Amino acid sequence: MSVVGLDFGNESCIVAVARQRGIDVVLNEESKRETPAVVSFGEKQRFIGTAGSASTLMNPKNSISQVKRLLGRQFSDPEVQRDLQSLPFAVTKGPDGFPLIQVRYLGEQRAFTPTQVMAMILSNLKSIAEKNLNAAGVVDCCIGIPVYFTDLQRRAVLDAAAIAGLHPLRLFHETTATALEYGIYKTDLPENDQLNVAFVDIGHASFQVCIVGFCKGGLNVLAHAFDRSLGGRDFDEVLFRHFAANFREEYKVDVYQNARACQRLRSACEKLKKVLSANLEAPLNIECLMDEKDVRGFIQRDEFERISSPILERVKGPLEKALSEAGIGVEDVHVVEVVGSGSRVPAIIRILSEFFGKEPRRTMNASECVARGCALQCAMLSPTFKVREFQVNEKFPFPIALSWKASGPESYNATGDNRQGTLVFPKGNPIPSVKPLTFYRSGKFFVDVHYADVRDLQTPSKISTYMIGPFQFNNGERLKVEVKVWLNLHGIVSIESATLLEVAEVPVSTEKEPAKGTAKMDTDEVKNDACPADTGESDVNIQNPRGADDAFGVKGKNGVAESGPAQMETEAKANVAKKVKKTLVPVSEHVYGGMVPTDLQKAGEKELEMALQDRVMEETKEKKNAVEAYVYDMRNKLHDKYQGFVTGSERDAFSAKLQEVEDWLYEDGEDETKSVYTAKLEELKKQGDPIEEHYKEYSERGPIIDQLIYWINSYCEAAMFEDPEFDHIDLVEKQKVITECAKAEAWLREKRQQQDALPKYATPVLLIADIKRKAEALDRFCRPIMMKPKRAPTQSQTPSGTPQLQPSESQPESSDVSCEISSESESQAFPTGPEQMDTDEAESNPRPG
Repeated sequence: MSVVGLDFGNESCIVAVARQRGIDVVLNEESKRETPAVVSFGEKQRFIGTAGSASTLMNPKNSISQVKRLLGRQFSDPEVQRDLQSLPFAVTKGPDGFPLIQVRYLGEQRAFTPTQVMAMILSNLKSIAEKNLNAAGVVDCCIGIPVYFTDLQRRAVLDAAAIAGLHPLRLFHETTATALEYGIYKTDLPENDQLNVAFVDIGHASFQVCIVGFCKGGLNVLAHAFDRSLGGRDFDEVLFRHFAANFREEYKVDVYQNARACQRLRSACEKLKKVLSANLEAPLNIECLMDEKDVRGFIQRDEFERISSPILERVKGPLEKALSEAGIGVEDVHVVEVVGSGSRVPAIIRILSEFFGKEPRRTMNASECVARGCALQCAMLSPTFKVREFQVNEKFPFPIALSWKASGPESYNATGDNRQGTLVFPKGNPIPSVKPLTFYRSGKFFVDVHYADVRDLQTPSKISTYMIGPFQFNNGERLKVEVKVWLNLHGIVSIESATLLEVAEVPVSTEKEPAKGTAKMDTDEVKNDACPADTGESDVNIQNPRGADDAFGVKGKNGVAESGPAQMETEAKANVAKKVKKTLVPVSEHVYGGMVPTDLQKAGEKELEMALQDRVMEETKEKKNAVEAYVYDMRNKLHDKYQGFVTGSERDAFSAKLQEVEDWLYEDGEDETKSVYTAKLEELKKQGDPIEEHYKEYSERGPIIDQLIYWINSYCEAAMFEDPEFDHIDLVEKQKVITECAKAEAWLREKRQQQDALPKYATPVLLIADIKRKAEALDRFCRPIMMKPKRAPTQSQTPSGTPQLQPSESQPESSDVSCEISSESESQAFPTGPEQMDTDEAESNPRPG
């Protein structure tokens, strides 16, 4: 079972896997640790990751990047509109109000949702992990997400993972993953005190701050803060606009009019920013940027920081907010850790140093810490790995409330439309968590889940709506309905179940008392007075991050308590018992902007179709390359190592055929199907295979003949010489071995004479396969005779195993067969022990020796 952590970044992605010796970051097909988050759509296939990044400059309008910024957000979102101004591809408004990415694929215009594009990238990451692990079927994983992701964005990540064939065990906050990677390996964490660490993550497009308290055996997230649009790409954009304006004045070129020129200038500005991080000044040179004009620029670090001042001024905001929500001061922060690709800007480090009063540390890998932390969390959740006990207490960054329509005029907290609600999960609520709500209703009703405060989110407040019911009721009587609201490990809020509680009074006999050893049954407290008209009050928060049992019920999934099976509960009072019957009530969910199951299934099928198309095109390229390689390789060998194994006329005809196929490859055969290339290769091999076979037979025949000669001599000498080891074998049986060896010797001598008379290009008469079969036949005949065990073992027990056959020093006076067969190289002596002969068929018995 695989354990994989995925860091899906705005610019690049990283895959980490858990092994027995620790966490490793795997390499992609180009042996790089980072894979670009790019999908480029071509005329016949997609190019994802490194291949997609290589196609960006040549095909900018069909190369999709920064899809993480569009995921789960409405087209009208102001931040989305600002992002679209710098993206080279077209994005339109879909019928549901969400973005649709427009590309040209397979010769026609196609539209994909950001969720589908993310699924393509996740599929590529999945294949990278599978190749590295040498195992198909990588499914379980842990995916890092920004802490500011809304409920809809989190659901979109899960949908993309499902389309890609992945099963996330948890969507893990990126800063918490960094904290886990930081703390789990530390052995000097305090036991009674708390080590407060501020993690500052400056990524490509966002800025996140997390205050974490560490103690021995676990971490506790104290506060989150963020800026969704402050990252390394904003500094790139500042440089881009600066030089675009300079080039318009100096060189009279407007890069905004050319998508490819924009991409080249942005790429150059990104490299320039990295140079300025280590130098006080840097030049910018781009050849033939636009209109066949070369451009040059120059900028100093001071000027770069001056034009970036509006961005730098926003850095302190999240820092102050994180400390305020954590309830600590700057002096209480013991360590500041900086990670993320945008953390290399010196001005940001200077601001952090001034704010915290201490130098930020860089003890972690700035790019890989999130993926490593996700892999650790996946290993902790997987049953196949045993990880050191380390508790992670996570907090939810947003307040979640529920609202519903009141059933009577006496309802409290009612608004103008006769609705009421309650704050179910306040900001900073632990993850995971579950809370019960009790309703009194006479029929089905609706409950809305929404954000209590959307100022930090800039998103619609409504998350989802749930219909509870229908359920049976009598005479309009309002019944008690208990609803469980879950905040799961992914940070997604949902109503998982609803239970109808019906109370009935039945007489109870008091003649016999219950046995003392009987376990006491859990009971609901049933009020004797009339039920209130409508109760929307929430019970206390019941959450259990480590899976211990609590008052709500037995331990449930993800370490959260959940209710047990339906049961009958009783309460005896004045010879009357009140029975409570629990019945599950159907719950229907509607998520605003979420994918319905049918659309999710169709998206999965479409992804499989596109993956199949990509695989067919890759196999077609491989076949075309195989034809091209065969042409070049065979043409060189015909005039070199194969020269004596083909006649002059055949060589000239084959060379002409190879030249014809080469010309076809670069003209009419430039764009053909896999079957056409396969047919061309088979056609060439019909002429080339015999030549290769003649060369192989010639070059390998000598060693195989030597091996057969060795076996003939070994069996013959063992049968003829006076060796005490074989005295128990009858002379008649030994004569059979000698005769069989003589036959094999005669066959080999005859075939060698015939073969030596033939030229190299002729079809050989002494084949390697025939020699191997002759050796196998000789061995099958002689072995049972020469390996026959002795009837009466001597006092010195012979060691187990096959005895070694060695020629005796004494020679018989006369023999019918000569056991000295000369090989092609007479100067080469046989080895002291028999060699294992390579045969086509494996044998169960060992060779004599």
